[in-house]
Amino acid sequence: MTSTKHALIIANDRYDDQGLKQLRAPAQDAAALAEVLHDPEIGDFEVEVVRNEPSHITSRRLLEFFNERRRDDTLLVHFSCHGLKSESGELYFAASDTDPRLLDATAIPAHFVRRCMSRTRAGSTVLFLDCCYGGAFSRGSGAVRATGEVNVLESFRGDKPPGGRGRAVITASNSMEYAFEGSDLAEDSGPRPSVFTHAVVQGLESGEADRNGDGVVTLDELYDYVYDRVREANAHQTPSKDVEMEGELKLANNRKGRLKITKVPSPPYLRAAIASDNPLTRQGAVHELRARMRDDSLPIAEGARQDLEVIARDDIRQIADQADQALREIRLAPSPGHLDFGRVPPGSPPPQRTVALAGPPLARHCVAQSTEPWLRVEPTRTGGLDVSVAPSAEGPLAGDIMLKGVTGDAVIHVTATVEPEPATGPTGPVEEPPTETPGPVVVHPEPPRHKPRVPAAPRDRRRAPALAAAALVLAVTAVITVVIALQRAATAVDRRQNEQSTEIEDHVGDLAVFTPLDVCLVTAVLALVLTALARQDLGAHRDLYSPRAAGGTATMTSIAKGLAVPALILAALAALVYLIGAPHW
Repeated sequence: MTSTKHALIIANDRYDDQGLKQLRAPAQDAAALAEVLHDPEIGDFEVEVVRNEPSHITSRRLLEFFNERRRDDTLLVHFSCHGLKSESGELYFAASDTDPRLLDATAIPAHFVRRCMSRTRAGSTVLFLDCCYGGAFSRGSGAVRATGEVNVLESFRGDKPPGGRGRAVITASNSMEYAFEGSDLAEDSGPRPSVFTHAVVQGLESGEADRNGDGVVTLDELYDYVYDRVREANAHQTPSKDVEMEGELKLANNRKGRLKITKVPSPPYLRAAIASDNPLTRQGAVHELRARMRDDSLPIAEGARQDLEVIARDDIRQIADQADQALREIRLAPSPGHLDFGRVPPGSPPPQRTVALAGPPLARHCVAQSTEPWLRVEPTRTGGLDVSVAPSAEGPLAGDIMLKGVTGDAVIHVTATVEPEPATGPTGPVEEPPTETPGPVVVHPEPPRHKPRVPAAPRDRRRAPALAAAALVLAVTAVITVVIALQRAATAVDRRQNEQSTEIEDHVGDLAVFTPLDVCLVTAVLALVLTALARQDLGAHRDLYSPRAAGGTATMTSIAKGLAVPALILAALAALVYLIGAPHW
């Protein structure tokens, strides 16, 4: 199997034993949960469903599900059935053929499930238990009703997964509570979803479980969302969890969340510059990534953005700050951020306003969704938004347009006041505007116009690379000459020590130490000047250069500066030492 996410849903709502209550929710729960988990835009799980099977088949499917997994697999098991407790205090899950008097032979022991979880090679395992523990038996049944507390989470502790693998157990209710189906446990009503599983499905399907809005639903986020929804629906039911897992487990995507763009990786020369040990080379890579992030091609821009995020997180303070500054340039920036339509006459055509989105194409690429049915939003050809109101009620109105982009979120606040209908006789029926809330609108930045670009003269296209190449040659010359000067200075010192009757100035003059030293100073300064000119020309006319030429220029200028500065410092220090020490030698 190529998928790394697998789910097994076990649902039992029919039981051979007449003493066990027939449940209403599991069938509906299994279908809804399987759909949302299998959805490639949400869970992208490979899903198996086991419904109303006898205990030996269910146990076999469980064992097969956990076997032959890999370290990068994520497993999710969901039980929707009765939870039973034996007289000795052990927990079991009811199957279709379960006999409460023969639990060891006809039910699924919790310790069997726990062993399967602990022995699997999968990296992460999550167990959802939407089970009723307190009301498993009907009145008058011949079954032995369990007594005492059912400590569900305690039944799954111990047997720590080997090799650092993690596991989590989440239950619909604590040990002495019912797992409510709908608003009650009545047996005569029609099928209704379980409160717990319905909250799981709703949180994933709507994206509301994505609490921090990063486009990903983690296990902790889903549990927090489900806990709040279940407690709101019924104060007598309290979900619980027990987690032994390092880091956050990403369960699903928020398909209504932030847009995702398949990136084009940066070219090899730029990746090499990013990984360079030379800070100046990495600084040059930041400038190149900054330019690529403004590219009309969104995949190219996204690849550069992701590289800049890594640099902003991991590099030294100075370079990380530059990367962070570049990332701030592509944040969503709607203008204006507040639209006031003022007083809207009744029956008039919907008024309309335009919102501009600043920045390069990557910054303008977003999803726009209104929070109110009377608020309309449509993308413009230039990459902005057309906002209109079509109110159906009088009085003040207020709503928001939520923008979610690759680089962040933004909100546009909208207000209007609908004037009352004039006191006149009826003029005929007025068609009511639709009341459904519009779906999300994807705003694509306008593709580049096919206008011929006016080419610059060939010499302009070669100016920056030529300047960078000349700067690199001068920088290498400065390094060579400073090494020659230092070697001659060392020879002069040796001769002075061997010939005590002579002065150090004589040996320095004979060996012409200052000649290469002067050459070093001049070439180093020229190299720095040409480096500055090359970078200035590249920044001012970047659109005239291909990515390869721009990247090569940035690399050469970084290397030239990295060579010229140390050579200049060494030459200056050598001259200073000679001027101070020569009279005393």
